Amino acid sequence: MLDVRPPTEDDVTDDEDTRSIDPELRLRTVRTAASTLAESAAVEQRAERRKTLHVNKKKKSSLFRRGTAKKRPTQDSVASAGPAVPGQRRTIFVNRPLPMSEVDSKNEPLVRYPRNKVRTTKYTVFTFIPKNLYEQFRRVANIYFLALVILQVFPMFGAASPQTAALPLIFIITVTAIKDGIEDYRRAQVDEEVNTSAATKLGDWKNVNCQTDPREWYEKLLGINPPGKVTKGVQKLRQREAGEGMQIVLSKTGSDASSITHDYSSVRSTPMGPGGRRLEDIQSIDSHSYPPNSIDASRTTLVGSGQGWKSEVFEDVQSWNPTSSLPSLPQAPARFSAVDYRRRASGQAKWERTLWKKLEVGDLVVLRDNEQIPADIVVLSTSDPEGMCFVETKNLDGETNLKPRRSVSATTSVVSEEDMERLSFVLDCEPPHQNLYSHQSILRYTDSSGENKQESVTINELLLRGCTLRNTDWVIGLVVYTGADSKIMLNGGATPSKRSKIEKETNFNVIVNFVLLMLMCLITAICNGVWESKSGTSADVFEVGSQVSSSVAVDAVITFVVCLIAFQNIVPISLYISIEVVKTVQAFFIAQDIEMYYQPLDAACVPKTWNISDDLGQIEYIFSDKTGTLTQNIMEFQKCSINGVSYGEGVTEAQRGAAKRQGKGDLPPPEEQARSLGVLKHNMLDTLDRTFKNRYGQPDRLTLVSPQLAADMANRDSPQRNHIIAFFRALAICHSVLSHRPDPRDNPFYLTYKAESPDEAALVAAACDAGFPFVAKGKDFVDIEVMGQAERYIPLKLLEFNSTRKRMSVIVRNPQGRIVLYCKGADSVIYERLAPDQDQALKVQTCKDMETFANGGLRTLCIAYRYLEEEEYIEWSTIYDAATNSVNDREDAMDKATERIEHSLYILGATALEDKLQEGVPEAIETLHQAGIKLWILTGFSCNLLKSDMDIMILQADSLDEARSKIEAGCNKIASVLGPPSVDPQSRGFVPGAQAAFAVVIDGETLGFALRPELKTMFLNLATQCETVVCCRVSPAQKALVVKLVKEGRNAMTLSIGDGANDVAMIQEANIGCGLFGLEGSQAAMSADYAFGQFRFLTKLLLVHGRWSYHRIAEMHSNFFYKNVIWVFAMFWFLLFNSFDATYLYQYTFILLYNLIFTSLPVIFLGALDQDVNAKAALAFPQLYIRGIRGLEYTKAKFWLYMADGLYQSAVVFFIPYLAWTLGNVVSWNGKTIESLSDFGTTVSVAAIFSANTYVGLNTRYWTFLTWLVVVGSSVVMLLWIVIYSFFESSDFNDEVVILFGNVPFWACVVISVVIALAPRFLVKFISTSYLPLDRDIVREMWVYGDLKDRLGIEHRKDRKRSDIEGTPIFHQPHARSQSEVSVVYEGGDPSTRARRESAVRASPSASETKDASTFSDNWGSDFWTLASREPLVSWDEGTIGSLKTSSGSVWPMLAGFLSSRQTRWIPFRTMCSISGSRVHTDTCSGEQHSV
Repeated sequence: MLDVRPPTEDDVTDDEDTRSIDPELRLRTVRTAASTLAESAAVEQRAERRKTLHVNKKKKSSLFRRGTAKKRPTQDSVASAGPAVPGQRRTIFVNRPLPMSEVDSKNEPLVRYPRNKVRTTKYTVFTFIPKNLYEQFRRVANIYFLALVILQVFPMFGAASPQTAALPLIFIITVTAIKDGIEDYRRAQVDEEVNTSAATKLGDWKNVNCQTDPREWYEKLLGINPPGKVTKGVQKLRQREAGEGMQIVLSKTGSDASSITHDYSSVRSTPMGPGGRRLEDIQSIDSHSYPPNSIDASRTTLVGSGQGWKSEVFEDVQSWNPTSSLPSLPQAPARFSAVDYRRRASGQAKWERTLWKKLEVGDLVVLRDNEQIPADIVVLSTSDPEGMCFVETKNLDGETNLKPRRSVSATTSVVSEEDMERLSFVLDCEPPHQNLYSHQSILRYTDSSGENKQESVTINELLLRGCTLRNTDWVIGLVVYTGADSKIMLNGGATPSKRSKIEKETNFNVIVNFVLLMLMCLITAICNGVWESKSGTSADVFEVGSQVSSSVAVDAVITFVVCLIAFQNIVPISLYISIEVVKTVQAFFIAQDIEMYYQPLDAACVPKTWNISDDLGQIEYIFSDKTGTLTQNIMEFQKCSINGVSYGEGVTEAQRGAAKRQGKGDLPPPEEQARSLGVLKHNMLDTLDRTFKNRYGQPDRLTLVSPQLAADMANRDSPQRNHIIAFFRALAICHSVLSHRPDPRDNPFYLTYKAESPDEAALVAAACDAGFPFVAKGKDFVDIEVMGQAERYIPLKLLEFNSTRKRMSVIVRNPQGRIVLYCKGADSVIYERLAPDQDQALKVQTCKDMETFANGGLRTLCIAYRYLEEEEYIEWSTIYDAATNSVNDREDAMDKATERIEHSLYILGATALEDKLQEGVPEAIETLHQAGIKLWILTGFSCNLLKSDMDIMILQADSLDEARSKIEAGCNKIASVLGPPSVDPQSRGFVPGAQAAFAVVIDGETLGFALRPELKTMFLNLATQCETVVCCRVSPAQKALVVKLVKEGRNAMTLSIGDGANDVAMIQEANIGCGLFGLEGSQAAMSADYAFGQFRFLTKLLLVHGRWSYHRIAEMHSNFFYKNVIWVFAMFWFLLFNSFDATYLYQYTFILLYNLIFTSLPVIFLGALDQDVNAKAALAFPQLYIRGIRGLEYTKAKFWLYMADGLYQSAVVFFIPYLAWTLGNVVSWNGKTIESLSDFGTTVSVAAIFSANTYVGLNTRYWTFLTWLVVVGSSVVMLLWIVIYSFFESSDFNDEVVILFGNVPFWACVVISVVIALAPRFLVKFISTSYLPLDRDIVREMWVYGDLKDRLGIEHRKDRKRSDIEGTPIFHQPHARSQSEVSVVYEGGDPSTRARRESAVRASPSASETKDASTFSDNWGSDFWTLASREPLVSWDEGTIGSLKTSSGSVWPMLAGFLSSRQTRWIPFRTMCSISGSRVHTDTCSGEQHSV
């Protein structure tokens, strides 16, 4: 039996788990930026119109006087039409014949809508091979290699084995095709699962909108699935459900009566929510929102089993509610209804089970609780008497909170199959579009009086495919958009294409190699033509008839093509697939990192865009949201201001940061502060308990600690007492929260609150704990208690909060009968709507209090009220109701209506909520700053980002000119200290403390001015010179514009991180987008390139995985091009000695297998596994990251150096064997001479392959068993190939192993060639590491020979004998830097900075002092960096490690004293001078003598 029941607690837990999301829906709906931006643009337009309206309202103050209003709009009034959606509108007819203009000659509908069957696969069985080949050969590289294979088929080009030549290309094409096929097959499996899901529609009923025979032409031809026949899939579904005894019970009175087996006593003893719904059935998620519903005990039920359902009427069951009355009898049909009760019902219609893919536009369907919605459906009726239902949209937009939806008013009375047969209306729908937040349709019908009516249908009446019905027994709906027309499919576009920076730069390298290839071929062709044109040479005797043609020009062209074939490896075919393999491995390592796993959400880091992992190591700017990204999104009511009096003793994390920034040290430590607050809280609760009995209070939940508040409430003679009561009464009433009693029997006074946002829940909970609990609400009541006394209010209107209004209001009738409007919202919005006679002193004081709260990092709201006269409310209510029923521009009409009532307010006070920072956020921000990354906070303010040594500039302007003047002033201020801004890439990034630090704080309105064309360049110059930028209250569109401004204006690598739907735009705009799984849902995570659970994981993602990936990919690319140059140019040198006739030097199989097998794995393992420093060392020294910001690992200079090295080595591996062959008498062990081309070519190829693999080994810094196996094994495989292939019959390689391997000259040539070829590289590497070390080289030595592992708490793999390393050259030579790495150190700065530095200098050890390294504390990093931070270093390329500064100046880092265990004397130097081993050293810069 299929039990349609309210969800249990276990169900809720499972539903909240993100694993319940359909995996394919998650993949298909990761891109909703278009919807976000469209909605944001619409919101901003409405805000501008409303602002203009407000200005006009001030000019015409008589607007709010009675009798001056214009003629009231009626329900049929239509506002000005908004922008039309492109496409053809669709008209859906229900129980009405199609007009003649809508049908063809056969009386079939002209319009044919898409099927509800979806297909997200790229291929079918018939199109896979041709389409996949087309996709692969769209790549220019594949076309190039295909052309080479085709050319080798012709004998004139001298290819030894055309079939073998095609193997590499066939292999790559086949592997790619198999990968694409597997991916597409998985998509097909998910599509089939979705398409065959079960749905319930009205059967034996004529849907006039679809054709009688909707089959495709081939189905008609083959006679597949004729109309009226039940398909096998549907038969299996119905048989399975019939065997399970499935039964459906639908009712109109709520979930408690949905099963007829309920015991009446249990029903009566369970507290009910509005509409008879049990509150414990509502999911316990703070961000859920549930508008109240009414109670109606009338009941009609639908019971069914098997294939169909038939009507059956049951007895009424009364749902108990403390304030409910006896159930009324069923009402007569409403006059304004689309149900034509005069129509005769056939009685044949019945509910029948079918598949999703069988649904068509115009079908009537019924949905049950916890079912996914199969198509975009207009809600006609629900189980709730008020027509409300709730959907979970996390499959669609990632939001976890439930969204309320309602039925169309004209059809809300529909319950039975007979009612649906009597329905008669036409739905005029807009064309399908991808905006998830907008829908406009018109439902036209004729009421019982014969009058034509129409009703607007908006997004609030539309259920979208992919959502899930929650906490609603059933919903009857009309299918309007199916399959490809549904919003979820329209938003399911491909992931925005992002290419990494190195991938873009690789194109230049490929072009260079291609140009080299063309030049080599051209030179060879010209020289061969010139040579062939000569007469009287030996070719006239020995090469008679060897030419293809008698034309020298034709022979030259053929030679050109032959060279293309011979030199093809210079443009490696295996490079692209190797990169894919490497980045796949890197993504796997990131996903498997246990330190980035967040257990509360069971979420690991999920890489979604694999091809940009190297960009993680080059990020210069991070753009972050605050709420939910840096914070926990868990609100605590900390402070408030009531009638100008501030309450609240708590000290927030942000206040501590602000105090530290201002240099105030009077705040107690957190532990002492917690104990003090505990005492104050106890005193406060004691006072409140003596004053009144708060039955609903929860002392453990109390966060507003203020004994003064309790004292004022206890003092009956104090006028402040009445203000406090009015303030908290407003908090208890002005909300959309629902109360919940988890245990009504054993603990009836324990309440929890479910709200649309955690802010609202925190406000209501704070009022409850202060003695003003919100108890319950229904359609006609709101119950609260005021200091132990019950009060009941009658709700009249709820004006909801949204990002445009920035406020919410409720209108209620108080127990005295007066109508009161309570309003809460942003201070700027409330202050614009205050009454002219508002107390100015109170207004100013409340504003000051809110500014103080905001500066402490708290979220503020202003609370206000006003009394309404009966006539004013009745007049306004009529206008508002007409606005809610308007057909077009409904939102604008409602905004205008709310403006007419939300005015003349009086301030009650202000609230301040704290959103606590996530664990590890301050440390993560500090680490990112040390790495040289600049952090921008969008829509938030956090004092933890601003340090005491920062010069903070606050930009707040009301006009364009004022914004220009403030931005200019900021630019001039920075220029006077730092000089003009630099655009040199080598100066990117910053080092904390190296120069004066600046920060900018700007609000949303000023940012709007700053982003205008005339100011954005100036603002960019200002902001990019600051270490931190904080943008407050900006829109999603502004976030994306800021990211785009920096990314394009500075050509910088950017990363955006957020956790909500409003962050999607900036996440997709940045080079790297990161999303957090959080309380606001998973849309940001679904839209991101990398998704994880906490902000602190970003440090390891960037500083470890990102840095590794950048280093690996950079080395891999350089080594890949090197090994191709050494191979190809060795062949080119051979042309000098064979008349440039393009004879192959190598045996042909070597040409084919060189990039495929012999040399590919070492480079791939270098790119996948190499580590220059350990992960913990990379986190301990974040300054190492700055090389990536400046792009020092992958430069054009490095590319040319590797190319030049390959050119040199190619000459070595060719000419040493050549000299041995020409100058000596090379013979084999059996006395035979080694004269064949195969003998010589194999010797050169073996030397080249050994050199290439050993070269990659020299560049490898992290050696494991796999590294040894691959580097050595690749060369061994090459030797084994010689052995194996020698025993196969061939024209040029018979017994080659016998001839060469027993030959001493062969091995001597190979060894000497490899040694001479690699010697320069080895010497350069030794000298640079020992005498010109980079910071990472120092860290590596500390890791290998020093005690860095011990300091980091890492166990040694084996105990090693510690050697005295002070004798190594690294400790006796300057720590030099290349010019590209040296940053100019600013020695100036503000006087306070210089004073602090001079005091640190005076406190440093003198020349006569000693420092024992063993006295360093366990927190070695703190002690070590205390020494290091006393003065900027001479070389700041990546945060040089361990500098010491004394009164004489900066010195070269004395790491010997840190690494060795014996005493070392720290010696001051004025500049970076060399240290000799003598007992007395004379400073060559200052002439001072120092004892060593």
